[in-house]
Order: sequence, then structure tokens, then C-alpha cells
Amino acid sequence: MRIRIRGPSGVSTVNIEESASISDLKSQISENTLLTDFDIKIGYPPKPLDLSQYDSSISIRESGLKLGGEQLIVVARDVEGSLKHPLEGTTPGAPAAPLSLTRKQNTGELDPPEIPLPSHGATMVLRVMPDDNSCMFRALGSAVLGDGFDIMTELRSVVASGIQEQPDLYNEAVLQKKPDDYCRWIQNPDSWGGGIELAILSQNFDIEVCSINVQDLRIDRFNEGRPKRCILVYSGIHYDTIALSPSDPPHTKADSPAEFDIKVFDNWDDELLEKAKELCKVLQSKHYFTDTAGFDIKCNVCGWNGKGERGATEHAMETGHMNFGEAG
Repeated sequence: MRIRIRGPSGVSTVNIEESASISDLKSQISENTLLTDFDIKIGYPPKPLDLSQYDSSISIRESGLKLGGEQLIVVARDVEGSLKHPLEGTTPGAPAAPLSLTRKQNTGELDPPEIPLPSHGATMVLRVMPDDNSCMFRALGSAVLGDGFDIMTELRSVVASGIQEQPDLYNEAVLQKKPDDYCRWIQNPDSWGGGIELAILSQNFDIEVCSINVQDLRIDRFNEGRPKRCILVYSGIHYDTIALSPSDPPHTKADSPAEFDIKVFDNWDDELLEKAKELCKVLQSKHYFTDTAGFDIKCNVCGWNGKGERGATEHAMETGHMNFGEAG
């Protein structure tokens, strides 16, 4: 049988007999991922697969595992601990770790707008993601997989694999880093995701992703033309998710539990996209965005004050300080 193995360095396909032992399976995974201690997830949505619960000497057939044609997502068991100091060999003078930037609180975060959508018997609402440097991964994961799946590490691994699989597309000029360096960097839990990550993940999930920029209401489309789409809201240094919440007339209040949210929509339903822009216009009026080029910024380490993401990067290169906050 054929099994697809997606690891930190890429995707491989292995052929293994059902008569092979669980020990043989582990060896094949280790050989193809170069990992000696790993966790596995399988299926859609991905669920943990713990091979340690099986006797290593029994065959795959005897275990009852149905692995033919499946994809195994394999990650290092201690990914977070092993990636505290990424980017070895990057450009001299560049920060040795990703910048950490926290937003200032505002009314838009505390009171997300709700837009009535009678034609769909629902209310459109912004589902706000945590400020944890993984907001883009969480926003997309929440849309396509639902809430309750903490698979940020796996999504970062999918991005790294996508880069390794398409070297002509994701080269050093596009990534502004050597591809291997970028792959190590994006798997750090403190690294932000953006357009490159959305392009790869949208293809992985076979879905169109529409990202609406709150500052200018521009819509960026990734994997355009697929039958289904999700809608993300980009506010400069943060991503959130658009959801439809079933509601009673006049549909002005999203009062259903979040587990009833609908976050994947038909691609032909442009009314939803227009309503999402209307919602973002409300966010814009509340200044729910960060002007990354000109916003006031402070260093949470030494108290330095400056302007914009470029200023933060220059300060980080001079001092090694990586923790910043939006001033004001």
C-alpha cells in the first residue's frame, strides 16, 4: 500500500506491505522525515495517531490501521524546544529570531461588528483570533477545520513542505531568505504568517481564501476560482475570521453558540463578500487596523520609541531586542 508522509522537510510517498510490522512503519517514517522522535496526525480534520499504543512486533494488518492512500502529518515531538534559535546562516546583521509585536487594545476588538444577512437567515460576525503570533494560522484553521483543533505546528509544517516542493516558485528572491532558512523560520511558533503561507495553505485545502485589508478594503485572493471560499480579515499585523451565525429575524444579533458558525462559503455567493466588506468598513471606522509603515512603536525591552515595522527591524538588528508593542 502507498502512504504519503508529510514531514518538516517535504513530502514523500512510501510503499509498504500490510504484513510489515509497526516497527517497520516507524522506521520508514523516521527514514523519510529524518526525525527520531515524532508525533503523527492523520485524516481530515487531522487527528492524532499514536503508534506507541500498538505492539511494535505486530503487523499493520493485525493492528487494524487503515493507512492505504492516507497522508501522515509528521512533526518533531519537541518542535517548540528545537526551534528557539532559528535562521542559522542567514544574512549578516539580520535578527536571529522573529519580531514579536503586540497590538494596543481598541473598541473594535472588544465589540466586533455584526451585519444582518436575512437572505441567509444569519448574522455575519467577526470571530477574533488570539494575539499569539499564529493568528493567520488560527484564522485559516478555524475556517477550514473548525475550532478546537490546535494544529498550528502542523500548518507551519505544511507551509515548509510546500516551499520545498516548489523551489522554482518559492526561491530566495521571493522569500527574501534562503528557502531552507525560511522553512526553519516559519516553523518557529513566534513567526507571523502572511501571503506566502496563505497561498500554500489555500492550495493544500483546495479552497479560495479572500483576505480583506481593513485599512483600504482591498481584497487579496489566494487559490482563486475554487468552488469554496473562506474570508479572512487582515488588520495590518493581525488576522481574524468571518463567520455566519444562524439567527432569528431581524438577524441583527449573532446569538448562536460559535460551534454553529459557518465559515466556508460557496464561491459564487458574492453577496457574502460584499457584506464582509461592509463589516470591514465598520472596523475601519473604529480604526481596527495598524498602519505598519507609519505607526508609533515602542520596544518593550528598553523603552525605545520609533516608527513602523522598518524602524522595529532596524532597532532589533542594532540591539537584539525582539519584543515590541504598538505605542499610544
